[in-house]
Amino acid sequence: MPTSKLFQLLLLLIFSALTVLSFQQEKQNLDKQNKNLLENYVAEISKQEQWQGKGIELFALMKPEVDFQFFQYIDATDSNNNYTRGTLQANAPSLLASVFSSNIAETHVLASGRLQVKLSNQSILIKSSNLFQQQLIIIWGSFLLISLSYAWLTRRQKSNLSYIASKIEDLANLSFDAIKLSRLKSDYRVIATSLEKSQQTLKLKINQLQEDNDKLSKTAFQDPVTGFGTRARFTEKLDEICKPNQDEVGNLFIIKATELGTINQMVGREGGDDYLSRIANELRTAFKDCSQALFYRISTADFAVVLPNINLKQSTQIASQIKTGFNEYQQQVGTASIAHIGLVPYSQDTDAVSLMTLADTAVSIAQTLGPNSYHVQEKLTGDELFGESRWKVAISDLIRRKAVKFYVQPIRPCRNDVESYRELLSRFYNNEGKLFPTTTVIAMAERHGMSEEIDKLIVLNAIQILLQSPSISGLIGINISAASATKKPFVTWLKNILIQQRHIAARLVFEVNESGMQSNLSATYHFINELHSVGSRVSIERFGLGFTSFKFFKEVRPDFIKLDHSYTQGISSDPQNRFFVKMIIDIARKLAIRVIATGVENQEDKLIMEQMLIDGLQGFYIAKPTALLLDDKAKNSA
Repeated sequence: MPTSKLFQLLLLLIFSALTVLSFQQEKQNLDKQNKNLLENYVAEISKQEQWQGKGIELFALMKPEVDFQFFQYIDATDSNNNYTRGTLQANAPSLLASVFSSNIAETHVLASGRLQVKLSNQSILIKSSNLFQQQLIIIWGSFLLISLSYAWLTRRQKSNLSYIASKIEDLANLSFDAIKLSRLKSDYRVIATSLEKSQQTLKLKINQLQEDNDKLSKTAFQDPVTGFGTRARFTEKLDEICKPNQDEVGNLFIIKATELGTINQMVGREGGDDYLSRIANELRTAFKDCSQALFYRISTADFAVVLPNINLKQSTQIASQIKTGFNEYQQQVGTASIAHIGLVPYSQDTDAVSLMTLADTAVSIAQTLGPNSYHVQEKLTGDELFGESRWKVAISDLIRRKAVKFYVQPIRPCRNDVESYRELLSRFYNNEGKLFPTTTVIAMAERHGMSEEIDKLIVLNAIQILLQSPSISGLIGINISAASATKKPFVTWLKNILIQQRHIAARLVFEVNESGMQSNLSATYHFINELHSVGSRVSIERFGLGFTSFKFFKEVRPDFIKLDHSYTQGISSDPQNRFFVKMIIDIARKLAIRVIATGVENQEDKLIMEQMLIDGLQGFYIAKPTALLLDDKAKNSA
């Protein structure tokens, strides 16, 4: 409650209490005087206890000494002597007097009859009510005077505070008008002085910040790897071209660098940055004759180019040039593809959501057309999920054709007593033999509820290759999705397959992402127990990203944990990561769990990990992924 209202309430309570006290005091005085009246009457009637005769004579006898409101004499033997005078209920002289009204009644037995009286106290009642009325005027007059004075002072204070608040708001609005000291006197002078100093200090700091901001603005809105504008810049441009009544028309290119994850895994993060930089240079080359083209990096692996005032036919020719440049780059690096391009036009009736939905659809379709393909999507057809629907068809087709190939990346053990394994990396291809982006295939399979079918394809093909290629020895790691691993029907199917091939099952290590397993610990425990029952092993990859990692591997007991590369890369210069990794290694060793470092990219990190007695190392510096070499029988089967 505001202070002013609280003070008014307190005043009201205090003066109400004074009113009650004043009333009680006057009531006590009135009761005392009423008692005196009654005692006087009792003294007078006592003199007439032997009275016999008419009641009117008795009334005349006592009237000079006693003021009666009501008088009634009832003779015991002769009703002619009866006499009644006055009324039982008297009218109060005023409304306030009625508050003090009291009943002074008495019944007395005489020698020959009974006398009932009610004494009149009108004079003292009027006096008491008048006195109480005067006190009320004084009390509530004082209340009114104090309230008005306080209201005036409060209003004046609010005026000063409002002025101070307006000056504080001016500071927030970076306005530094002079403060009128004449308005802020007495106690407010300290605040006025403080505000003046704050204005001066803030103005100096803002000037300094503006200078610093000018220096940093380019860095803040420019991607350091590609030199393109950032997502924030793209959002501003998107809002601009999608404003109502804007007259700009043009085309939007979305380029998805689908092989960034593969490049990072094959050649490390520096290689990934080189890959992104090369894509940026290819885009600059393709748009070299378009001075109005605006380039943006809108996410880790996505680029956007806004090309105003160019028709769709010309933009399609540019997309074809980009594809050609990507094809040449692909031949140099040997990846499945470089990037895919979606092209959509925008015009006066475009809105941001529809435009980006259209662009996402175009890129999704381009990814199903083969390496480095582009697709033009001119307008929404009412089927905005068309691109994803094509992915569902494409995934169904590759499952039917068993279109999966394997690359292999070894894990180097750090000690002779440690048994390590080689990880199989799955790659998928279309009916023309062109590879799909692996990460997109996995993501789309999960989105369409087809991850189990993909995982079954990988498992069956891997087992078949191991059966037909005796030269492939040692433990082999197979990646499956957490979505499949936490479903009992899939686990039951997998166990039955492994029971049929127990000698192969004992060589398999199933890798599952930690984040997907932590959401269902009971299902994870069941998955690991079932695989252990047939001799297979389990490795939890990307370990350390979850908040319950220690509790997780302590309860479910996997055979291997693969540290997320964010903990191992640059560990030579990060003492906090070293502490965290050392703690994991110590706990895991007590539980007989092997710890593998991933993303090892240089000699310094490798040496540090070896000194920490880690069990295994994996990464570009250790060994690059290579195509799995098959025996002749397996090749013919493939």
